[in-house]
Amino acid sequence: MFEGYAVAPGTFDELFDAAGTPRAAFLRTLGMLGARTCEDFARFQSLAERALLNQGVTFSVYSDARGTEKIFPFCLIPRVISAPDWVHLERGLEQRVRALAHFLDDVYGEQRMLAERPELREIVYGTKLYLPQLRHVRPAGGVRIHISGIDLIRDQQGTFRVLEDNLRTPSGVSYVLESRIVSKRVMPEIFEQARVRQVDHYPARLAETLRAVSPEAPERSTVVVLTPGPYNSAYFEHTFLARTMGVEVVHPADLFVDDDRVFVRTTRGPRRVHVIYRRIDDAFLDPEMFRPDSMLGVRGLMRAYAAGNVALANSPGNGVADDKAVYAFVPDMIRFYLSEEPLLEQVPTYVCLRKEDRAYVLDHLEELVVKTVDEAGGYGMLMGPQSTREAREEFRQRILDEPRRYVAQPRVELSSCPTWIADKEKVAPRRVDLRPYILTGPQGPWVLPGGLSRVALREGSYVVNSSQGGGSKDTWVQREAV
Repeated sequence: MFEGYAVAPGTFDELFDAAGTPRAAFLRTLGMLGARTCEDFARFQSLAERALLNQGVTFSVYSDARGTEKIFPFCLIPRVISAPDWVHLERGLEQRVRALAHFLDDVYGEQRMLAERPELREIVYGTKLYLPQLRHVRPAGGVRIHISGIDLIRDQQGTFRVLEDNLRTPSGVSYVLESRIVSKRVMPEIFEQARVRQVDHYPARLAETLRAVSPEAPERSTVVVLTPGPYNSAYFEHTFLARTMGVEVVHPADLFVDDDRVFVRTTRGPRRVHVIYRRIDDAFLDPEMFRPDSMLGVRGLMRAYAAGNVALANSPGNGVADDKAVYAFVPDMIRFYLSEEPLLEQVPTYVCLRKEDRAYVLDHLEELVVKTVDEAGGYGMLMGPQSTREAREEFRQRILDEPRRYVAQPRVELSSCPTWIADKEKVAPRRVDLRPYILTGPQGPWVLPGGLSRVALREGSYVVNSSQGGGSKDTWVQREAV
């Protein structure tokens, strides 16, 4: 199947070296995959897609006039990560999440780091993602970042780098679990021989993590998943996680607050709710504290939260740490709060609020990737090397008008991975990133051994988001040799 496969020039290929030779750690897996003909694999891929269709694995694209509901694109060729690489990633991700948790506690508490870093204080106070009304409010269980998704890329030298942090409501883990089910079903022999670490225990670990922060004893706690409804782009995931955790999925109208406690309406009368895994943005969560016109919120929810009578996962206000300008300071956070050196690299970042950085960015727009600090999903970006003169001039003016809203980074050449190209029935390299998921309870963080490998299915593309033509791969983390 891999006959004639050519590594993309100038990229680090996940499975093959520059000469096109399988990497030593993956010889067995690639040997079994390569023994299949393209005709065999086309059949496997068709079976996988049919399984995803039957399982209703979908997402929504609001801007597509042809219809919002899409089957999630999936490539059956896995992205494989060696055991030593994963050990390094796991330690680095745990370190990063611990530092970010300290930062959020500090931002909504004493603000020690902000006092020592006036520039960071200006950035924090200048973002709409900081919620000053929550200062000095401690979350139930003492945890703010229950679920995090840290986006990683791999550069030309094969070094993993953090691209961004997702500490609000990171999505995508349902696709990790569903992709694994499909991989095991369609390629059982290859999967078994590849010695892959399991991911199917994630829902149980998530339920355990949520119950651990309950204001009530875990065994007497009611946990719910709060969804805005079926028109949300991630509604499949909301129902999937509720079902696999064995908890209820509820809509805002199902909940009410009485005496600063949250209840769910049931056919047997009101039942106390202790933990809410909420998939609704901060601004819409409670019309009493945030947007008064919100039809998605639960009035009084934040009063119950501030009183410590309900745990919200993730905690409101976490978005301040997702800001792309704050990202530039995470290595400093690790040193400040943990007295450690960062274990994971990140992408060099120019913060346009700084005069010197802004001048450099304006002089090198054609070389840089410019990002809006509060956008996600590949939106609000200028890909300098692929941009037009008109687009660069538009961004130049935007930066001059609102420098706080922009950061810039050199374009990092994403690693590539062999990917099945259905219309040509062949394998070709496509760029990938990786979103591992970390659960954090009172005892500290735990990293799911795998993650969402997103792939840019369009030739030459750097955009891996499903809403813009991307897809996913199953991520196979190898077990350590015994």
